[in-house]
Amino acid sequence: MADASGRTRPAGAGAVDPKTLAREAALLRDTVREAGRLALSLFRTELKNWIKGASSPVSEADIAVNDLLEDRLRSATPDYGWLSEESADDEARLSRRRVWIVDPIDGTRSYLAGKEDWCVSVALVEDAAPLVAAVFAPASDEFFFAVRGEGTTLNDVAVSAAAGTAIDFSRLAGPKPLVERLKTTQGDIAIHPRIGSLALRLCRVAHGGLDAAFAGGQSRDWDLAAANLIVHEANGRMTALSGDPIEYNRREVTHGVLVAAGRDRHASIVAHFRNRPVS
Repeated sequence: MADASGRTRPAGAGAVDPKTLAREAALLRDTVREAGRLALSLFRTELKNWIKGASSPVSEADIAVNDLLEDRLRSATPDYGWLSEESADDEARLSRRRVWIVDPIDGTRSYLAGKEDWCVSVALVEDAAPLVAAVFAPASDEFFFAVRGEGTTLNDVAVSAAAGTAIDFSRLAGPKPLVERLKTTQGDIAIHPRIGSLALRLCRVAHGGLDAAFAGGQSRDWDLAAANLIVHEANGRMTALSGDPIEYNRREVTHGVLVAAGRDRHASIVAHFRNRPVS
């Protein structure tokens, strides 16, 4: 049996008590919906915002949503670790088997620009692989939810990634120079318009809105963990471009180039890049 990162798990390994899993799934669902409502209430209002690091925007809405998520999730699960884009990293998480991985507003640039392609993204990770995940884009009314072994839903309806291996560039999203490396003929291509939230871009593979999505280098755990499970449980795969699984809650939380697609298309794309490696 393969887990959400693509690793093979022995039968019975890492078994989760069903009652505990159901409780955590309900906690996550309710908390992310509440966080989304808070983010939406502040959307398109006058917000203080600033730049952190080299060029990453952050606003008072990011902080307010992060505070809500941390208060609700950590008070209910005090023994779990915490990793969030908007919290100081506490390396105590590395010793915890279960860790909440959080992006309170993924796509802050879009959020501040009044665009709808942003979301709240939260996953509970166990032993480096996501166990429960929610991605909520309240401005476009998309609530993706997945529990390991139980499938993926979009607005409470079961969904599945698009089948097949054909490449339709209008249904591929990601950095154009990377997507163009899939071309086998000359000429320009028109790819899917940019989606400001990486988590939302990846999740749209899960219901067939996109055939495939790429992430350029420098994505972080909080951009990826929830989307990873959501794609996996929708009969898709999300891995490094090499096909190697993605592991979470490691000391280094930055990842290289990634691809998400339905299982057969994912295998075809990985095989293509195996012969044309990205430098």
